[in-house]
Amino acid sequence: MKLVHGHLPIDAPAGVQGWDIDPYSPEVQADPVPYYAQLRERGPFSYLTRYSMLACGRYDVVREVFSDHERFVSSRGVGVQDFALEEPWRPHSIILEVDPPYHNRTRRVLMRALSPKAVADLRAYFLDEARDLVSDLVAQGEFEAVEALAETYPTRVFPKAVGMKLSDRRKLVDHGSMVFNALGPDNAQRQTAMAMGPEIIPWVMEQCKRENLTDDGIGAAIYASADEELVSEAEAGMLVRSLLSAGIDTTVTGIGNAVWTLSQNPEQFAALRADPSLAMGAFDETMRLTSPVAAFCRTACVDTEVAGIKIAEGTKILCVLGAANLDSAKFEEAERFDIKRKTAGHLALGVGVHMCVGQNIARAEGQAILTAIAEQVGVIEPAGDAVWRPNNAMHALESLPVRFG
Repeated sequence: MKLVHGHLPIDAPAGVQGWDIDPYSPEVQADPVPYYAQLRERGPFSYLTRYSMLACGRYDVVREVFSDHERFVSSRGVGVQDFALEEPWRPHSIILEVDPPYHNRTRRVLMRALSPKAVADLRAYFLDEARDLVSDLVAQGEFEAVEALAETYPTRVFPKAVGMKLSDRRKLVDHGSMVFNALGPDNAQRQTAMAMGPEIIPWVMEQCKRENLTDDGIGAAIYASADEELVSEAEAGMLVRSLLSAGIDTTVTGIGNAVWTLSQNPEQFAALRADPSLAMGAFDETMRLTSPVAAFCRTACVDTEVAGIKIAEGTKILCVLGAANLDSAKFEEAERFDIKRKTAGHLALGVGVHMCVGQNIARAEGQAILTAIAEQVGVIEPAGDAVWRPNNAMHALESLPVRFG
């Protein structure tokens, strides 16, 4: 059987148009909003001729496919590769790339380690660190916000929350880049990211070992589940590594995108300054508007039908979360940034059994940094052009020159 990008080649289902767009191209990734709009306009599904798979962008369709783990599974990979047909480059994630009932067991372990109390205990620390960092940046005035803020803050606070004794900002960020770029085809950004593996993977595995974690962090709580035989010692280590990769890159992206959206919308920043309690709403609205995780795949495990379209077993479907979150059928004036918007239902953090298990801690970090900015910064001004980073799954900034006044 000849595979296409690691999955079964399929023909376009009846009623679905072929489309010769490349959603993984740097051009689309630099400015995806027009692509999102075209995808929604074309119908419930489009057939991506370059990749022999389907893509969906309308809110109701994306939500149905993305949340129905019985018909559309994650265990065959959330990227273009079908794990049932081709061996992945690394052991699959036992939280992101498994389905119930196995997923229930590993998710329970993470949910306990990331309990509301555990996150609440970290909030004061997150806010103190955010205030210190923002104070330094205000004194600096003009700076590049991706490296100095968006990357620096999560890689400072999250590894400590996990209990890592040794941290390295560059390795943590590059590890996240590897994990998310690996979800796409074997293009230039995937090859560049994977080339970092020999240096980064051994380092990450070493730092996530039990003996290299403190006994009072999230990592220790995960390993304690192995002592109770809820998971094996090896599974506990895999969960710590999964938490590290997902917990850094998405938060880095969310914070960078939040600074960008506020710099582009001064009236919204003025509202945040007037009422810093809107910080959580501003972070949630950023996630809806910019969708840090732009798209994940699902694989049909049965012959089925969605929105009147027949879908064959083995079909890879690109669920474009960024397009769904800008669907005016769900969100009024969907392309407008409004920090007072009711964002309930957005898909940036997933939906169903695979909803982001670490969302509370990511949102706590985002709330802390935006609160500190609202308290200390009078104005956020662009100091140059924003540059978006090509990535096969994330919508992330490469650089963002700004001035805090």
